[in-house]
Amino acid sequence: MNTKRISVGFIGLNPDSHWASMAHMPALKSLPDDFEVVGVANSTPESAQRTAKAFNLPHAFATPHDLVSSDAIDLVVVTVKVPYHYELVTAALNAGKNVHCEWPLGNGLAEARKLTELAKDKGVVATVGNQMRVAPEIQYLRRLIADGFVGDVLSTSLIGDGGNWGAETVADLAYLFDKSNGATLLTIPFGHTMAGLKEVLGDFAEVSGRMLKRRDVVHITDTGETVPTTAEDQIMVHGVLQSGAAFSAHYRGGLSRGTNFLWEINGTEGDIQVTGDIGHGQMTQLSILGARGEDTEMKPLTPPAEMYNGLPESVIPRNVACVYARIANDIRNGTREAPSFEDALKLHELLDAIEQSSKRSSKE
Repeated sequence: MNTKRISVGFIGLNPDSHWASMAHMPALKSLPDDFEVVGVANSTPESAQRTAKAFNLPHAFATPHDLVSSDAIDLVVVTVKVPYHYELVTAALNAGKNVHCEWPLGNGLAEARKLTELAKDKGVVATVGNQMRVAPEIQYLRRLIADGFVGDVLSTSLIGDGGNWGAETVADLAYLFDKSNGATLLTIPFGHTMAGLKEVLGDFAEVSGRMLKRRDVVHITDTGETVPTTAEDQIMVHGVLQSGAAFSAHYRGGLSRGTNFLWEINGTEGDIQVTGDIGHGQMTQLSILGARGEDTEMKPLTPPAEMYNGLPESVIPRNVACVYARIANDIRNGTREAPSFEDALKLHELLDAIEQSSKRSSKE
């Protein structure tokens, strides 16, 4: 096995804030035998230089093109806003690099399909950040279902709040309220959670949805502005899984004073509840409760301690580290265990089917 550390170059890494520094950097530091972050390219050369200095990186590239063309980089990690994914991932793939891109893969189904086809043509490891799929709690839940804890799954239901897409936001997150940017309640929290649900219960056989925009404006607290919104803040979905189990979900913008994440799985022999503080299943600490047989109340179902060995204590970098561990294995051994572009395309297809169903319903 190739034991050389994989050299990572980031497109979109800032020491002051943002997802990459909060999630990716501590995740990679927890895997020192597998990865070494060596370079960065940002929107300006000055930003790259500042980041390289802050993280003690040897390479500050003037442009993303310089980064993807460099022999110093084995894996390009794209952590910029969704509208820029297509151009930057395309450049990295055309340079023959392995690529890890944040979810959503593309701004819509068409971009995701093109990127998946290009990655297949290039024969590289191309992965996406659907980290809920590989979270220890989800892997443990998958084992419980496979081992028959609930018997045959009859139905599953979800309720979740997006945190964003409510009445207020800050300037850095205002782009989420513009549907054309592709970073919406549907694509981010709902999409991430669907990746986790599919990991546990399998794919969908059919799905229908209705998406509503109940808020016409959002107040930006740090600027005092009030701007129009175009992204829906209510998502209702129902369908049937390939197993025959019934599925329903309601995702809401903002946060509730009550339930912010509840996922139930009901079967012939038992029931499971999964709860969290927010509807982003990829970055909230999930708790599992279950009851079966003669049980009269739910009891905690805790993953074995060894499932957390070597992982960061905090849930956000921990789940991302689980993805990177699989990426290292894929690159070194030719496996395909990490969430791939092909997996991302299937998820994009599911979300597109929901959106198209909603459009048809609104015309009826």
